[in-house]
Amino acid sequence: MSDSITTRTPGGYAPIGKNTGVVKPKGTNAIRAHEGLDTIELRSRKPSWLKVKSPGGRNYLRLKKLMREQSLHTVCEEASCPNIGECWEDGTATFMILGDVCTRACKYCGVAHGMPTELDLDEPRRVADTCAAMQLEHVVITSVNRDELADGGAGIYAETIRQIRQRLPECSVEVLIPDFKGDEDALQVVLDAGPAILGHNLETVDRLHPDVRPGGRYWRSISYLGASKKLAPDILTKTGIILGMGEEPHEIRRAMIDLREASVDILTLGQYLRPSPQHIPVARWVTPDEFLEWKRIGEEEYGFRHVESGPLVRSSYHAKDQAREVEAGGPGAITDVMEADVAAPAEVIMPPQVSNLVQIEVGRSGQESENGRIDDDEVKR
Repeated sequence: MSDSITTRTPGGYAPIGKNTGVVKPKGTNAIRAHEGLDTIELRSRKPSWLKVKSPGGRNYLRLKKLMREQSLHTVCEEASCPNIGECWEDGTATFMILGDVCTRACKYCGVAHGMPTELDLDEPRRVADTCAAMQLEHVVITSVNRDELADGGAGIYAETIRQIRQRLPECSVEVLIPDFKGDEDALQVVLDAGPAILGHNLETVDRLHPDVRPGGRYWRSISYLGASKKLAPDILTKTGIILGMGEEPHEIRRAMIDLREASVDILTLGQYLRPSPQHIPVARWVTPDEFLEWKRIGEEEYGFRHVESGPLVRSSYHAKDQAREVEAGGPGAITDVMEADVAAPAEVIMPPQVSNLVQIEVGRSGQESENGRIDDDEVKR
């Protein structure tokens, strides 16, 4: 195999013009869970409840201009969020720090995948300046995964929180963090900066997790949220699950039970929308009535303090209201990080003095063998 990565055009799975890192394709769009399913074609007509107005209002254009002037990224743009028009017109946005190229290749995500080549140490200041210029009351900070960094970028998160709070003492700061490969010290660094909400998305149910989110682990994500409650019980915890990727109702319930074992306070549920042909197909459209029922189940049967559930709901949707109105619960049964020392189905391996991205991907027939090894034909660069 070659020891280098060829720079490629993003090919529709991420906004063009990536200015940091070497972008590479997402890989196969086929997963085992979809075998035998009649999935939905990319160009199929969407249900009426998924149609939104194209963005372009005055506040949207002003905010877009401000982001470009400060060389900042938003997950609203990078992940093609359907709520971008509504939120930007309302003067709110979710900043995406640590660049615009992610070291993981999740099969649902529109953010570019590859190897980042920059670490912008001035980014926290520019984010804080932009928040001050917008006079925000609540701000959400998320990021790409930066698995090549020793702390995964936790230090940049913490500095961003501190600088925003210095500039805007009344502004609540919500962070939506990666799993930092289960590093509890990195989690502590972020919590010490005092975010109002600590978010980390589970994204999907246990069965689909290895195929859909091959760079992470189901129990690592859940227990990371539980560890946050141990380290800082007064800080709200939050996670999100995307529906319509092939999960079954009993699996959604199981995920809710597992998350409540970690005492997660807030759950968001939204419809999966396929960003490009390189991503997995939509398995089904989930109706608004079903989303309402999942909200009832989550709050009344399983005890989440708040469930935001709807076809267009994303992690930061109505986040300001949640920060103001939801009260944090104490630690749950799960408080220690699990699977931090267990490799995910796809890992970023960074040998000394080598800047190549090496990803082990789970292919269509790529089951781990009983001894935990993966067949050679599933190793891709």
